[in-house]
Amino acid sequence: FPIAEDIFLLSTRDERNPLVYGVFTTTSSVFKGSAVCVYSMADIRAVFNGPYAHKESVDHRWVQYEGRIPYPRPGTCPSKTYDPLIKSTRDFPDEVISFIKRHPLMYKSVYPVTGGPVFTRINVDYRLTQIVVDHVMAEDGQYDVIFLGTDIGTVLKVVSITKEKWTKEEVVLEELQIFKNPSFISTMEISQKQQQLYIGSRDGLVQLSLHRCHTYGKACADCCLARDPYCAWDGNSCSRYAPTSKRRARRQDVKYGDPVAQCWDVEDSISHETADEKVIFGIEFNSTFLECIPKSQQASIRWYIQRSGEEHREELQADERIIKTEHGLLIRSLQKRDAGAYFCKAQEHTFVHTIVKLNLNVIENGQMESTQKTEDEEGRVRDLLTESRLRYKDYIQLVSSPSFSLDEYCEQMWHREKRRQRNKGGAKWKHVQEMKKKRNRRHH
Repeated sequence: FPIAEDIFLLSTRDERNPLVYGVFTTTSSVFKGSAVCVYSMADIRAVFNGPYAHKESVDHRWVQYEGRIPYPRPGTCPSKTYDPLIKSTRDFPDEVISFIKRHPLMYKSVYPVTGGPVFTRINVDYRLTQIVVDHVMAEDGQYDVIFLGTDIGTVLKVVSITKEKWTKEEVVLEELQIFKNPSFISTMEISQKQQQLYIGSRDGLVQLSLHRCHTYGKACADCCLARDPYCAWDGNSCSRYAPTSKRRARRQDVKYGDPVAQCWDVEDSISHETADEKVIFGIEFNSTFLECIPKSQQASIRWYIQRSGEEHREELQADERIIKTEHGLLIRSLQKRDAGAYFCKAQEHTFVHTIVKLNLNVIENGQMESTQKTEDEEGRVRDLLTESRLRYKDYIQLVSSPSFSLDEYCEQMWHREKRRQRNKGGAKWKHVQEMKKKRNRRHH
């Protein structure tokens, strides 16, 4: 990752030695990716105070320079405390300028304090462009929460967790689409005081809260599985964690995300399967989609089916007809045997829980074709279908056109309804006028 995209200085107890977070990307068209590394300012300063690299010619390799170093030392910032006679780099002697041209590199390298990247993204359709970091105190320790901007207008909220034997675990807490259109995020600023993140691109400026605990769900297990250092279960909801809070029942486990150890009622909820339950209808030979979106980014999803008339469940395997996606299950060409109860289960480590239960009913295609309707019913159905087609057309326009907003769609529907009522009123008035003419003819 040779290209440095952005850096962020995270203050520490030693004001002279902050941590330096950097975002790096590749230039290769074959291997695409981004990485986040963290360095110590003390290590960087030590390298710049160390030996220079020297190369006799293009045919030689870089070696350590052992000759005389001119004064002032190349790389030193001019200041009154260093030398009152040198006020800027324009005051450097020619000897110093020549030395800098011949020795542009330091001999020693600066290595990440963690021994490697704290976060990587490889073979994705975006690259990281911006970084800010917040140091957060949690129940089980201190964590650096990293916010990363991309070139497609998304922001990743990441935490790197140190495990046993100093191994690192990358946890993506959230991935948010900030801008409606894919837009290069060119700047990001953080306010610890306001607990806000400010994100800028050519499309505008967005303000985002550092913590959105309410999005993790309404159960202790969901809050614990999120592993967000900002959030903890307070007994009633997933809310902002404060280290100075007097509540002793705050439950949080960022390092392991184990709800069994943190949530006292989790075993009861597992045994009784208190998941949401919905009824879905699908037409034979058509396609249907069963939605299931886990609250946690770290969850792996498995689907199980209990077919109609059977007592046991079997795990669904993906094939050409049954396709698993990030947001659910797509079943193509529905068959009658597809009817039954579908269970979407999320697994993290050893903890497994049901997110949703979907009861799928398959309507035979022949039943739809053989349904008879009266003439009046057909007219009403025809009107409904026409209105549905118009609304469907408008909906397709809404989702496919970036410039067509929801407000414009609603305004268009309002005008259409007004015209329809006006036409109905005009027809009624025309009918009244005809009746009056008939009465006048009879009197004369």
